[in-house]
Amino acid sequence: MQISDINEKVDFHMFKEGIKPVWEDDANRKGGKWILRLKKGFSSRIWENLILAMIGEQFLVGEEICGAVCSIRNQEDIVSLWNRTADNLATTNRIRDTLRRVLNLPPNAILEYKRHDDCLKHVFVFVWLRPC
Repeated sequence: MQISDINEKVDFHMFKEGIKPVWEDDANRKGGKWILRLKKGFSSRIWENLILAMIGEQFLVGEEICGAVCSIRNQEDIVSLWNRTADNLATTNRIRDTLRRVLNLPPNAILEYKRHDDCLKHVFVFVWLRPC
């Protein structure tokens, strides 16, 4: 069975040993993630290539890569690559460029970067504004 064949909402995580796939983990706290939104049917190849690139240490950024997530959703699939240090622009850009290469993305593919601390702020605001 391919990831693309799954019709349920599910997340696949592959993280380095000792790192949890949550923003609050010490390794992720100051980092962020590159996000690639995919039309249905493309996630299997992209996910496989990303995992192979991680295992083969193709990113050449030392211990910067924390892990990856593949989120299967109804309308689209989302693949993201998490890194430790969002403030290091040279490293985040190198990760982006390597992603484009190892995933063989077309020039018009949109990669979005989100810092985990920004995500945490939005979650806090949501919880804070929630009615009691």
